Amino acid sequence: QVQLVESGGGLVQAGGSLRLSCVASGLPFSSYAMGWFRKVPEKVREFVAAVDWSGGSRHYAESVEGRFTIDRDNAKNTVFLEMNSLKPEDTAVYYCAAVLLYDGTIRTMINEYDYWGQGTQVTVSS
Repeated sequence: QVQLVESGGGLVQAGGSLRLSCVASGLPFSSYAMGWFRKVPEKVREFVAAVDWSGGSRHYAESVEGRFTIDRDNAKNTVFLEMNSLKPEDTAVYYCAAVLLYDGTIRTMINEYDYWGQGTQVTVSS
């Protein structure tokens, strides 16, 4: 059974930082590209960041470019999202996702991912 479990969310003031983690189990983690998405009420889930199977290729949404960093540790089956200079508009539930992809490419569309975590709430106060 595949599980993706996010942690690290919480309440932070604008300008602050948080580091999200997502631990995967039940799949060959190093064969999967990973992504982070976020959702606010009454809006569709949106792409935040993605990393290929090796960590060598990354892609970010324009809204987080230069502030967020995605990384992974294949030895620990974990993907991270380091979030700096947080803004109130970053408030959302953050989800990690996995897609079977080991050719060095990544995916940014929701329907391209195979597995999802349950999400972790990030709240940024002004």
